[in-house]
This record gives sequence, structure tokens and C-alpha cells, in this order.
Amino acid sequence: MYQLTPRQRTIIAAIMLVASFISLMSQTMVVTALPVIEAQLHQPLAVVQWLTTGYTLVIGIITPLSANLYEKYNNRQFFLAIIALFLGGTIVGCLATNFWTLLGARLIQAAAGGLLVSLQMTTLVTIFPPEKRGTIMGLSSLVVSFGPAIGPTLAGVILNLWGWRSIFWVVLPFMVIIWLVGFFALPAYTTPQAVKIDAWSVPLLLIGPGLTLASFTVLTTQVLIGSLMLIAGLVVSLLFYRRQQTLSRPLLDFHVFNYRPFTMTLAIASLLFMILLSTEQMVSVFAQNSLHQSSALTGLILLPGAVVNALVGAVVGRLYDRHGIKALVWTGLGLCLITTIPTLCFTAHTPLWWLTVLYAGRMMAIGIAFSPLMSESYLGMAAKDISQATAMNNALRQMTGALAVTLVVVVSSLPASSVTGMRWAMAVTFVFNLLAIGLFAQYLKGGHPHGE
Repeated sequence: MYQLTPRQRTIIAAIMLVASFISLMSQTMVVTALPVIEAQLHQPLAVVQWLTTGYTLVIGIITPLSANLYEKYNNRQFFLAIIALFLGGTIVGCLATNFWTLLGARLIQAAAGGLLVSLQMTTLVTIFPPEKRGTIMGLSSLVVSFGPAIGPTLAGVILNLWGWRSIFWVVLPFMVIIWLVGFFALPAYTTPQAVKIDAWSVPLLLIGPGLTLASFTVLTTQVLIGSLMLIAGLVVSLLFYRRQQTLSRPLLDFHVFNYRPFTMTLAIASLLFMILLSTEQMVSVFAQNSLHQSSALTGLILLPGAVVNALVGAVVGRLYDRHGIKALVWTGLGLCLITTIPTLCFTAHTPLWWLTVLYAGRMMAIGIAFSPLMSESYLGMAAKDISQATAMNNALRQMTGALAVTLVVVVSSLPASSVTGMRWAMAVTFVFNLLAIGLFAQYLKGGHPHGE
């Protein structure tokens, strides 16, 4: 743990959390905007959804660089560069005149957002003592979750007033203020090291997952090309994995999977993250395209669930410190399953209050289980491995999240009826839920250090 005063820790944590809050708010604002952008820019949903899928994917791809960059530069330099990059993407979005420029702006924001989330997690884990880790991770869940909570609702309101470019304009002044506060108030507490980033690993990481996920969208219209993209993506991903095994300083250190708590809890948390992103995406599309509701009302439908998720995430951090993981995760996984079953019977006449309740219940369930899983993942881990574990954690969660969103959008587009498509998409999340239950049962069966 770094030798910082309590006041310095507070300042650092506050700056990191506020910056992450704005970044994540920006990320989820597009969820509500997708049907609007689909109509105004004349692009099909399977293409427009890349504004969210591409964002999530880039976060996953760029995150592995964070551990190396965190060591290569001091924390202050790294933070200010990240916020400057995010500002650049935001300005491009403000000025975008077509879909592809808009997508480029989102991808630039995503690159900064991926580095920022990883930096925030690494910072909080390293500057606070282990006995406070559950509490601080709970606080992180509370503050960071309020960004996604407010994002869709805020977007729904401003879309009706100023159009889709407003989702960039509203973020711009906040990020300028954050950069200025960081410049004048953030202390430099890390020492740069001579770190060399492997030149082959970066393109392999960009191409492999990118081709793999893009293939799912292409497969719906061009089977041969989509299949070739899928095979190429998987082969390049395998080459990336094999190269990491030969490097003394890999871009992603797969040796962190030697820690059983990390491996098992990351797999379960990734499945929950897949459920969260898939549900958020499909509820927004279902409300606007099938139930014919406005973007503003859709944002209000999503708001209670996101707020509940944030509040619950803060409370369960302390409960985990006191009682462990077992009861919390079982409760979360069970509630998630219960709130999924009714979604398999949605119709074009599903009441909005029922959609809101089910979504809030599912978000509560994920909040109950997610924070304990994240805290458990670092148990028994050497301090030197924390930054690499954090990079791996964020990378795989974001990549699997992007995969899930692509998968449910593709599945939902298969039937002629959008309502039937929604049911099929929710059936996919039901399978994710069952897999998470099976993995957690296996984790408990094998023994764990903080489960009682």
C-alpha cells in the first residue's frame, strides 16, 4: 500500500470516482438514443447497436494496456492523458454529421473510458488497506453505478429537446472541469518504470476480438463472409494468447488465472455483466420499437433499476466484509432467475409498470451479487499481480459484455415479430443465469477463503 495521508487518499478517490461517473454516464446515454439514431441516420439496428457494442468492445481491448501504462507513467500523467483523450472523442461527437463519424467518436471515448475504469479500480485497491477493500469496492459500485443509472434517463430527456448530439454536449463541460481539477489537485504518488509494450500484441488483441464479434452481425446477412471472419477472429485470438505465454512482460498476464477465487468469480461476474448489458439494451429497444414509447419515457423505465443497482451495490460491500460471499451471491442469482422468467412471456400489451418492476428486480439482483464477486476475486492475490488482475478482469468482462449485446440483438432480429425477438433475447439471458448458478455452486464445492 502506498504511504499516503488520509486526506490524499480521499482526494484521489474522489477525483477517480467522479471521472468514472461521467465516463460511464456517457457510455449508457446512447442506450436510449439507439432507436432515435436508427431513424435519423437511416441505419439498421444491427449496425447502430455497434455504438454500444463497439464502445464495450474497445473498453475490453484497450484495458490490457492499462496495467503497462500504469507502470510506464506516473498516475498524474496517466490520468490527465486519459481525460484529454476522452475530451477529444467528445468534441468529435459534438461535431459529427454522419453515423461513421459518430461511431468514431464513441470508439475514442471508449478507449479513454477503458483506461479510466481500470485506473480507478487499481487505484482504489492499492491505496486502501485490505481490511477496507469490501467497503471501498462497495462505495465504488455506488458512485460508478449512478453514472449508468442517470445516463439513459438524462439522454431520454435531452434527446427530445436537442437531438442526439446533445449526449456529447452535455458531457463536455464536466470533463473539462475534471481535467482542470486533476491538473491542480491530483498528487503524483507512483514512480514511472521502464516498461516496453510488445508491438505485436496490440494489433493481435485489436483484430482477434474485433473480427469475432463483428462476424455475428455479418452472419445474419452474409453467411460465408461472416463465417470466415469468425474463424479468422478466433485464430488471431489464439495467436494472441500463445504470444502472451512467451513474453516476460505480457500485455495480458494469463497467470492470474492460477488464483482460483479470481478465475471462478470473474467467470460468474462476467455472466452477470452480460445479463446486465443485454437486458438494458433490449428493454430500451423493446419499449420504443414494440411498445411505441418515447425515448424520455424509456429512460424513466430504466431509471429505478439502475438506481436500485447502485444503492444495493454500496450496501452489500459492507455485508461482504462481515459475512462473506455465499448468502449474498445465492440471493442475487436466485432473484435474477425469478425476474427473468416473466420476460419470456412478454407481449405487445405488456404494462409499462410490469416492465419497470422486472427490470428493477433484475438490476437489484445483479447489484447484490456483483460487488461481493469483485471483492472476492482479489483474495489471496499478491500485490504485484493486482494491476494485471484488474486489467484482465475489466478486459474479459467488457469483451463478454460486447459479445452478449451482439448476440441478443442478432437473436432478436431473427423472428419477424419484434415481440418474439424480445422473448428470444431474454431466453439467452436466462441461459447466462443458469450458467452463473452452476459455476457458483462449483466454486463453493471446491472450497473458498471467504465464503461463510
